[in-house]
Order: sequence, then structure tokens, then C-alpha cells
Amino acid sequence: MATILSADMNTLGHNPPTTSKARLRWAAFGLFLALVTFAVVACGTTPAAQSTASSPANAAAAASIGVSAAPAVSPSPSATAEPQPLTPASPSDPAALFGFLFTPIFQGLFLLLAGLYALTGNIVVAIMLMTLLIRVLTVKLSARQIVSQQRMYRLQPELKELTKELTRRHKGDRQAIQAATQAFYKERGVSPTAGCLPSLLQMGLLFPMYWVIRDGLTSFDPSAMLKVAGIDLVPMIHCPNVVNDVVDKAAPCINTVVFGINVGQPQVLFNVPLVVFTLGVSVLAVAAGLLQFVQSRMLMSPPVENDPSASTQRTMMVIFPFLSIVYGGFLPAGLFVYWITTSVFSIVQQFLIVGWGNMFPLLGWNPGFARNHSPRFPVTMPEKGAAGQSVADTRYKPEERWASAASTVRPNTHRRSSRRGRRR
Repeated sequence: MATILSADMNTLGHNPPTTSKARLRWAAFGLFLALVTFAVVACGTTPAAQSTASSPANAAAAASIGVSAAPAVSPSPSATAEPQPLTPASPSDPAALFGFLFTPIFQGLFLLLAGLYALTGNIVVAIMLMTLLIRVLTVKLSARQIVSQQRMYRLQPELKELTKELTRRHKGDRQAIQAATQAFYKERGVSPTAGCLPSLLQMGLLFPMYWVIRDGLTSFDPSAMLKVAGIDLVPMIHCPNVVNDVVDKAAPCINTVVFGINVGQPQVLFNVPLVVFTLGVSVLAVAAGLLQFVQSRMLMSPPVENDPSASTQRTMMVIFPFLSIVYGGFLPAGLFVYWITTSVFSIVQQFLIVGWGNMFPLLGWNPGFARNHSPRFPVTMPEKGAAGQSVADTRYKPEERWASAASTVRPNTHRRSSRRGRRR
């Protein structure tokens, strides 16, 4: 991504106009700020909001803010300049500086993808293997996120009652309420922010993956990105566009066409004219949206009566996955291969931990195989801490509260039984 955002576009064999580079820099920088804000809000809100933020569907929805603008000014791979080494960006340009700092991530992903392509000879297989390798390396973090979310869901009724009790006791003292709530979390062995790191990691990898697939795969001369400290780490790649040391700059070095599908470019099946824009429908985008819907539905929080906030969050978790269908007209097909692979991996992982979760009933359909299903690794609640260590063990039940209130009322023992003997 850094190679595209900064003045070092030449590394990948691109040299877009100055206006295009400026648009790309500021679009990416604005998108980065939006994602940071989104991640901070997600880490500090309710568990349902955290699960929304952790879903790849929502990362796709957030990505549309800036990524949708980038393809519109996509530089043509036909323009060229000699590859030049990366140089530090000017501190006065925050977008270029941000891009320069992310260059190692971009180059690491590109080296991994190029190495897998050299071994398999198929770019789709290489993208799938790279996605699976990343998910296997982060499987413990994602499993911890799923377990933390499910524990928080189970604690919601108890936490709701505790909040009422703390509000009654402290009456506006937010610090005391927050301290008591944190003590409750510690006593029950859960952390409301345990799912933030996987969400940040997924969002941090989404944009380098986008630039690797969109521009790295379409480069006619990626040799500079295949070297580290002058050492060629992937020497096995043969570029078919190089004949007698003459480079065909109109063709990419890596073969991105598989079964007639160019994974480096958007693949639109047909267009649907709408009032504001024309929707390009992609089969891969529809498949990615459906899989992300299943993934979100399995981890959806149980319905809560008379809770508009929970109802709104459940609605957002249903809508967000299908927003990826809108992106099918301008995002490269390889990015949807990445989303489909990571969604399938997440669905399998979630099935082993929570089973079908809240997937069913779906539109009134409640199949028999989903009833009373026991997951392979069920979520268990940790044992409570020592009694009396937090407000959770000292709060009153409704009947105890009434008894306590009645015990504080002093009986009137001085009341006279009649008006007899009263002096006039």
C-alpha cells in the first residue's frame, strides 16, 4: 500500500499522474482515520457492537469509505518508470508518511503471495493458501475473541441487574460505577475488550491485501518488491511478459487470469441501473456477502425484549454483510477470494466453538440438525472469585431490598388510641 500511496509508486511499475496520487493519498489517509475511530468506538461499546466490529463484513463496510474512491482513479499499468528504491516520505505529508511506515507489511504480504504463486502456479490457490496461513497464525486470538463475546452475552442479564443496583447505590458517581463494574468483570473472569486485538489485526491487514491484489498483481515488473537488502527472496517467478529482456508493459508479470476470471480486476456479471449509481453485480461479491451473513448470524446476540439498542445492533449485523455486494463493481475479484476464504475459515471455527449459535430459526426455518446441537469445544463460564470481593456478591435481590427498606421504617409508638383525655 505504501508504494501506491507515496511517491514510490515506481517500485511496482506504476507512475500515475500527480492528481491521482494526491487523491489516493488523502483517500487512504481519511480511510485510516475512519477505521481507527471505528475500532476505538468498538472496543469501548457493548459486546454486540464488538462482534459487529470483528466481522469481516463490517471491515468491508468500513473499507468502502475510502476504497470506493481509489479505483475510480486507478493508475494504468501501462505507464512506466525505472524501479527506484524506497525513500522516506516527507513528514509534512501525513498520508505519505503513513504509507511509508506500512511498506514492510505490504512487501511481506506480497512476498508471501508471490512465493505461494511460484510454488502452485495458480494465483487463486495462492491467495487462498495465504489467507489460510494468516488465519492459522491468528487462530488463538480469534478463538479468544469468540469465547469472550459469548461469555459477555451470557452475563448480560446479570450485568443489567448489577447496573441498576450500582446506579441506585452510587447515584451519578460514574467512577464508582465503573470501578464496581470492572470488579464484576474480574470476578467473573471475562474482559470486555478481549475481542479488540483480532478486530484491529483484521482491519490492519485488509488494506495491504487490497493494494497487493489490486496493484501488486497487475505490475509488469515486481522485481523490486521481491528483494530485501538486495537479495531476491522469490527467484522462481518467471514473467511471461519478458521476452529477450524486453518487458511488455501492457501485461502483468503474474498471470492473474484463472478460468477466464482476472482476479486483479473487478469482475462484473451484469449492471443494474439505480437512481444514484449503477450497481455492478459480481458472483464472487454475492457469495462473499452470503458467507459473511452466516458468520455474523452465528455470533449474533440473543434477542432482548424492550431493548432498542440490541435490536438495532442485530439489524446492523444483518445488513452489513450484504454491503459487500455493492463493492463488486469496483473491487478486484482477488479481494473477494480473500473474503470468501476467511469467511469459510471463521464459520468452521465458530461452529466448533458455538455450534450453530443464533443462526436458526431463519425466516421461520428451524431444521432438526440445528436443534440441541453440542459444539465440539463449548464455551464455559469461569468460576466465580471469592465471595464478597465485589458488588456482584453484595447486591440485594428485589425481596431483600423491600425487607431492608421496611427495616429502616421506625414504628410510631406515641400515637394515641383515642381522643379521650385530650385537654381542650
